[in-house]
Amino acid sequence: MAEPRWLNEREQQAWRAFIAAQRVVNTRIEQQLQRDAGIPHTYYEILVRLSEAPDGRLRMSELAVATQGSRSRLSHAVNRLEQAGWVRREGIESDRRGQVAIITDLGRQKLVETAPGHVDEVRKSIFDALTEEQIEHLYDVCATLARHSGDAVDRAAWERR
Repeated sequence: MAEPRWLNEREQQAWRAFIAAQRVVNTRIEQQLQRDAGIPHTYYEILVRLSEAPDGRLRMSELAVATQGSRSRLSHAVNRLEQAGWVRREGIESDRRGQVAIITDLGRQKLVETAPGHVDEVRKSIFDALTEEQIEHLYDVCATLARHSGDAVDRAAWERR
């Protein structure tokens, strides 16, 4: 077995800073959404993904990929969103096993009510602490990590801003 490629001191410091920042930001976002909207971040992300999809609908398999969740965890979350009236599911005629999740008008309203507080917390937790140059670097680092892991990142959308 090969010797592990240990982190050097600088890499170790960067890794620990990344973990600390991720933990703090994720905790603050989760707490804000629970406090103000009564939902976890995962539910909010599902509603956002559906609201941005054509006709407000995505196959469950596509939604699982987009939210990086397991199909069973996504199914549970969509069940809860259905119970709240924010999402509904439909079968796909051409695929007896397939289903689509569709955001409802109530789901869109929940987003309208929730988004301002969420964006405010994201701004306070991340962007208020950074310069414009640091925001550019943050995008570059995160997009590189996402691509390295096989996730698609739309650089053209970033450059159109």
